[in-house]
Amino acid sequence: MKRSQLALSALGILALALFPMAVGNPYYIHLLETIMIYAIVLFGLDIVVGYTGQVSLGHAGLFGIGAYTAGVLVLHLGAPLWVTLPAAIVVTAIFGALLALPALRVTGPYLAMVTLAFGTIIQILINEMTFLTEGPMGIKVEKPSLFGHQMDEQEFFWLVGVLLIASLVLVHRILRSQLGRAFEALRGSPVASDCMGVSVYRYKVYAFVISAGLAGLAGSLYAYSEQYISPNTYNFELTVMFLLAIIMGGRKTRVGAMLGAAIIVMLPKLLDDIELFRMVSVALAVLIIIGSVVLVARKKKTVGNVAIPVAVSVAFAGLSYVLTAMTDWRLSIFGLITLFVVYYLQDGIVGFVRATLNLQSYAQSDAETTRATAHVEKALQHQTAATAEEILVASGILMQFGGLKALNNVDLRIRRGTIHGLIGPNGSGKSTMMNVLTGIYVPTAGSIAFEDRSLVKRSSSEIALSGIARTFQNVQLFGEMTAMQNVLVGLHHTYASNLLDVALHTPRYRRERDQSASRAHALLQFVGLSDLAGEEARNLPYGKQRLLEIARALALNPQLLLLDEPAAGLTAPDIKELVSIIQKIRGEGITVILIEHHMDVVMSICDTVTVLDFGQKIAEGTPSVVQTDPKVVEAYLGGDAAALSAA
Repeated sequence: MKRSQLALSALGILALALFPMAVGNPYYIHLLETIMIYAIVLFGLDIVVGYTGQVSLGHAGLFGIGAYTAGVLVLHLGAPLWVTLPAAIVVTAIFGALLALPALRVTGPYLAMVTLAFGTIIQILINEMTFLTEGPMGIKVEKPSLFGHQMDEQEFFWLVGVLLIASLVLVHRILRSQLGRAFEALRGSPVASDCMGVSVYRYKVYAFVISAGLAGLAGSLYAYSEQYISPNTYNFELTVMFLLAIIMGGRKTRVGAMLGAAIIVMLPKLLDDIELFRMVSVALAVLIIIGSVVLVARKKKTVGNVAIPVAVSVAFAGLSYVLTAMTDWRLSIFGLITLFVVYYLQDGIVGFVRATLNLQSYAQSDAETTRATAHVEKALQHQTAATAEEILVASGILMQFGGLKALNNVDLRIRRGTIHGLIGPNGSGKSTMMNVLTGIYVPTAGSIAFEDRSLVKRSSSEIALSGIARTFQNVQLFGEMTAMQNVLVGLHHTYASNLLDVALHTPRYRRERDQSASRAHALLQFVGLSDLAGEEARNLPYGKQRLLEIARALALNPQLLLLDEPAAGLTAPDIKELVSIIQKIRGEGITVILIEHHMDVVMSICDTVTVLDFGQKIAEGTPSVVQTDPKVVEAYLGGDAAALSAA
């Protein structure tokens, strides 16, 4: 961390510690205390929403579980603080794991509905289980005691502040680690994540469990802060407020979570005071005008893009001076503010400020990138065996979709250390075969053995970790992650460190982090992308994206690499570079299966070529034999052998 960041962090902590003594007013102390508690919830919610891309409307229920766990333990057992807080975290984490189960089956609006139902059920249970929760009567909770001393408002504020900082550090470290990259990869492409050895099921559960644990901690603190909890507190309105806070503040940033928490706590107060509303609306209009001018000047936005946000902010400022009271307009103004932020500030307030000031986010300046210097260890380490040995044998593969046989009794034998071409007209079954070999499809019939071990019914992540890596016909990069981070996802399997190692930055974790950074840099250098390590994948030229996919696949340290039309859409110089890289990969002892429509590429570098047509194997042999085979010529060009040779 830079010295300036350390200095700012130290000043922030000092200001937080001195706040209750400087202000003295219990109302303002409690207000900031509530903001800090909500921020802890949002740190966790951002993992699910911002990083894994899941829409959860059940976090108010998890927040309530944490509050009632603490409240029930205090009411029935008189449990101390050091028991109630860990218990709230553990119990809520268990419920988080249960909430994650639907996320393994459904996504999008269906997941939102399931999580909403979860939150509603929790509220009903709290209300009905009077023997445990006191039902509608609620539970009174006094400020906790610590070492026999009952805390006052100021001391409890400090406790919340300490736990806020601890939560922030924990989440920050998790999201900068291999766990955070795994979460973000799920959002970018679940299919690619599985094929990189990052189990979608496992890491969705991890994300929900960590998020729920933080909600439980916040809920227990909220019970002590309010000193009274009731079922009506943890309703649908609260969960929507949490979600809006993430959207307004800005996802994938802890600053955004804290800003969002401040907004949802302070906005109702703002809309109660006409004078305060006028001051804030004018200040907001000025900031948006200045930011829009800067973005247009830097050609990041056009005048048309910023016209409506500027007009709306100015209209708000004007409206504030037309209104004489806020009582009848609060809900309407709140709704308009929400729509404005969701529609025009999709990266939240923090994202807008970063774009205006041209600041780099973590995703654009990965810490690992700066550690990876010109030191390059050997990127690919394989033992080259005799090429006669068969590394993969697929026999009688049948892949049937309803009545359609995409693959019909196909045999495929791949010799170790070779480049094996798999060609055929569009719709011949090439990509289907690729998906069968990597576990995306389970074959209807047939057997697949890789190094004498069956691959049938094994998951994509298991197959990837067994030594088979792939690229995709349509590029499946993690677009919001840097080139370096994409490769580091492929190196996820090299980490043995767990959540505790990440949280405490143990020597094992630091060693693995530095080794993976060095290796990732070496792989980027291997494909000629080391100068673009810090660039977001979605911003790379198409040809470079293809090369990045190869580098990410090589990070799995595979023995068999499947390339699905890597030259598609590339220019002649890019294709020449690609051919050179494929030959270098074979030179490292890695076996390659190549699907490609560029016949000049296939014929120049493949040792063996298999031809599919309508899901059946019609020819196999050396390139020179295959390109003159009458069945192949007929399948491709209706009999024009010269044209096929020229292609």
